[in-house]
Amino acid sequence: MNKKSERYVLKTTTVAALLLLPFAIVKRSFKDWIIVYLVSYIGNSFADRYLVSKGYLKYNTRPYPDKFLINAPFDFLVYPLLLLYYNQATLNSRPFITVLKLFPFVLPQMAVETILEKKTDLIQWRKGWSWQHSLVSLLAKFLLCRMVIGLIRTLNNRNLSI
Repeated sequence: MNKKSERYVLKTTTVAALLLLPFAIVKRSFKDWIIVYLVSYIGNSFADRYLVSKGYLKYNTRPYPDKFLINAPFDFLVYPLLLLYYNQATLNSRPFITVLKLFPFVLPQMAVETILEKKTDLIQWRKGWSWQHSLVSLLAKFLLCRMVIGLIRTLNNRNLSI
């Protein structure tokens, strides 16, 4: 895939995420969804920066390459949006169902990432990184964020200050 096509993919996913974001945040508890968005935004950008700095991942085609080593549209829009929808889908779910509901969110994302890694320069896996590492890290990040949000909701319901 050439650079122009890769930039088109980035722009398309960014616009799609921007169009879907208001629908995700406007539901029920606005404050909860803003917290979910911010926790996922911060957590994923730190994790991605770490993996890029250690050389496991590389983003050759990215917006603002002089400012970001990471894929900003994914870290700041797409991933937080997926996590937002996942948290909404698991709001009242029991732990086992919460884990089962991970797969419809993570597996398509993993499939797209694998295709993009093989067919484009949008992402490069290095130093032995593979789709299995990405899958496990996505599952762990989704669950960790879900647990953090669950803890925040529990503390909020008890009227405790964070």
